[in-house]
Amino acid sequence: MDDKNVIDFTKKILENIPTDWLNLTTHRLDIYDEKLAKIQFLEEFEKLFNKKKSDFSKLEDLPTAYDYIRLGHPLSCILEWLISKLLNINVENVISFSSRMIPIMSVLRKNLLDKKNTRIVYFEDIDDLNFEILKTVYNYSFSNHKINKNDKISKFDGSTILISKDNELSNIKLYSNIDFHISIQSNLGSVVIANGNDNYIADIQHMRRRETIAMTPQNSFNLINSIICKSSINFDDNNNSEYAKNIVKNLIKEITKSDSKSAVASSGLSMQYAIMMGLVDFAQTTYPNKKIKFIVPPNCYGGTNDQARRVADCIPNVDIIDLLVDGKNNMVNSLDTILEEISQENSVPLIIAEIPTNPRVEVPDLNNLKNVLSKKRLSKRGDIAISPIFILDQTFCPNFNFLGNNAILSKIRTISYVSGSKFQVEENVQQVIVLVMNIQFK
Repeated sequence: MDDKNVIDFTKKILENIPTDWLNLTTHRLDIYDEKLAKIQFLEEFEKLFNKKKSDFSKLEDLPTAYDYIRLGHPLSCILEWLISKLLNINVENVISFSSRMIPIMSVLRKNLLDKKNTRIVYFEDIDDLNFEILKTVYNYSFSNHKINKNDKISKFDGSTILISKDNELSNIKLYSNIDFHISIQSNLGSVVIANGNDNYIADIQHMRRRETIAMTPQNSFNLINSIICKSSINFDDNNNSEYAKNIVKNLIKEITKSDSKSAVASSGLSMQYAIMMGLVDFAQTTYPNKKIKFIVPPNCYGGTNDQARRVADCIPNVDIIDLLVDGKNNMVNSLDTILEEISQENSVPLIIAEIPTNPRVEVPDLNNLKNVLSKKRLSKRGDIAISPIFILDQTFCPNFNFLGNNAILSKIRTISYVSGSKFQVEENVQQVIVLVMNIQFK
């Protein structure tokens, strides 16, 4: 592969990119085929490259790769394509992430479920990655070792992950005994290169779609520029990013009428995953040796169900209980029955609910819901049972005051979150923050 042709072509692409490629956070339905998302985009993009097309006026008509930027988007696809060309590997083996930890976890989770060993090695100090919590909270098993760049990497019975802070992605050396090279790109995110191991790619892609997002359009653009110009990345816009986040946090406080702190995440599912795993940690610490029960409506958003069940697959003391909420079933009555059963064994009840996000679910009587959630229950031994924690997705009623002073759920242990990508926001905020979440723990 002629690197100069690749670099020159990519430069022309960046000079002519449609504005949507940087600013749009969801897919364009007029050019979107879900079954072919990303694959179709790259096929058509490759045709442009092979034809040495100099007229880029039709770029905006390329099939879209968007899926709320989780599965990927045009600029993340081009970033992965560029790296694959420069390293002479299949483009499917290069996967970009907004997160630095999730790509590591994607391999660890597959190996946990497949009962396969994992070894993590790294050259530099990776102080901002918490390996210990991966073992204690997520139940992942692995060994980790700091090595020198000149050290010979031995064979290993299992998967070996190399974590590196690479200044030049085009010059990465793929070692024969390294299965996954994870390149940490400062606060832009990371890039995973699967050195073979094609059977892992679908699982890595799936975890990116469910637990985080691809590297954002702006960050992908910056990283592509740094590769083709062989320059360092300029982070001068960090202050603007923090300024925008502060605007959003102040709006959250104003809308929710609550003094609780709020947090921002890259996507609704990534925030939900953080909430779930944070509560697993909380439950294991506060209620040691107790079973943890996630109560989830089987017909709520598919990503929620899939995510919850994958958490339960990995942690022995976590179970999923279906909360029947549609048809002849009523959320309040179903929840009352389930909480009564859970209280008998004094497990930790964690409820995930959508009000009224799912159009198939009727909004429950909120006073009755409050009464069920606040009801004092006894265990089989006569002890006061552990009270539930309510995890509330209120994306499509974000202005409703659930948690403020004297609000309907103000006395209930509740975490509420809202997806900001579903709404129009100020331009300077939209470019920095994809989804906005409000976390309140009472």
